[in-house]
Amino acid sequence: MQPKQREDLEPVWRALANPVRRRILDLLREGPLSTGALAVEFRGHSRFAVMQHLGVLEAADLVVRRKDGRTTMNYLNPIPIQKIYDRWVSRYQRSWTESLVDLKHQLERDARDKAG
Repeated sequence: MQPKQREDLEPVWRALANPVRRRILDLLREGPLSTGALAVEFRGHSRFAVMQHLGVLEAADLVVRRKDGRTTMNYLNPIPIQKIYDRWVSRYQRSWTESLVDLKHQLERDARDKAG
């Protein structure tokens, strides 16, 4: 991955670093919600604070906001999370899977050797 592509993920990492923003994404995973409905879920935070968190998520392209009259609807955009998965998780997943398969085969050989 080229340096510019890695830098593009920086806002996503920053957005995901905050537990309130992760909770907002969890709520939006179930479907779009208005800003007001999200604010109700965070009673310990002001509506303005929730809107600031939504702004960070929108800047990271994790949330798409659409105005419908006086209501702003918020939609989850999972593509940046998929990019992180592709860059950081999938790369290691294969080696872990291969290691587990190798371990399984070794344990099966050891069991056969002891039994035979």
